Amino acid sequence: MNHASPSQPHPDEWPETQELLGAEERGLPAGRHEFHKEHLMAQIHDDLRTTNGAPAAPARQRNPFLRRNVLLPAMACAVAAAVVGGFALAGGDGGDGKTPLATGPALTTQVGTADAKAAPELLNRISLAAADTSGPTVGDGQFLYIASKVANTYPKTVDDKTTVVSEELHSRQVWQSPDGKDGWLIEPGQTGGKGMTLAGEHPISAAYNALVKLPTDPDALLRKIYQDVDENRDKEVPRDQAAFVAIGDLLTESYPPAKLGPALYKAAAKIPGVVAVDDAVDATGRHGVAVARLNEADGQREEWIFDKKSLGFLGERNVQVNPTEDGPIKPGTVLFTSAITERAVVDGNKQLPSQAG
Repeated sequence: MNHASPSQPHPDEWPETQELLGAEERGLPAGRHEFHKEHLMAQIHDDLRTTNGAPAAPARQRNPFLRRNVLLPAMACAVAAAVVGGFALAGGDGGDGKTPLATGPALTTQVGTADAKAAPELLNRISLAAADTSGPTVGDGQFLYIASKVANTYPKTVDDKTTVVSEELHSRQVWQSPDGKDGWLIEPGQTGGKGMTLAGEHPISAAYNALVKLPTDPDALLRKIYQDVDENRDKEVPRDQAAFVAIGDLLTESYPPAKLGPALYKAAAKIPGVVAVDDAVDATGRHGVAVARLNEADGQREEWIFDKKSLGFLGERNVQVNPTEDGPIKPGTVLFTSAITERAVVDGNKQLPSQAG
């Protein structure tokens, strides 16, 4: 059964995180917060590079609204809006109004056993459960609100000594207009306390209005995903892995319409290499079952975590499964962890669900 090593506490057990949680829950609705942030492997490689024998300067923090370095502006990311809107962020060094995040020991887990034969049945059950769940209807002028808890793990170099650290578990709140042209982001360590605009000339491609136009036939949907993968992916990322990540992105910081959700799971079942994992833990410590796929290129496994009873989506994590050749990341390290805590439709940008009505 997956669980954090006794010597490596879960992020929500760190003392500084306890203080953070207390402050957050006073300022946010009872439903709490949610997730989604770019995978930091690019930052990891930057942090490990040296120039003339000296450690490289701290890597520029990528836009936190972007997903990992895979992908898919056309299906799963806000790439166009990020670039044109001009809100790429530098690291939170304290000079730009952001709050640096405290770090603690690297979060680790026991790597769960992968079962390829169980994956189709599990995804079929998840698809059936999703079909019984009403999806949102978002009108003009409304916003999707998605709250999560997230944390990343990365190498940190101080005085020529590199250690692997994990961020404190922290909240992330995103608002998205249905056309993808407006929104707001609040995330400690990435934005100032009041957050930052996501408004841009070009719409977010995973916006609600774009999702309702996607095919709901699983075969047609998967063909569309692979088409976009072939046009937009980082060529270092295997094609099937990029397709799996693309679907995962649509399960996290977007809100698939009711008919699209079941199709996404049925499409995922058709991707080679997809497995079931009998136990996985989200960022808040909730145990569930997982649908996962190993990226052979970097030895990382992406896991989508679902409630064991309801099969509702809980969150995701990336786990280092195989040893790395040129870095300190060991098998069992949790590189990214998230837990969705609330999704809602609200009537205005920056409005909280508790303020609706």
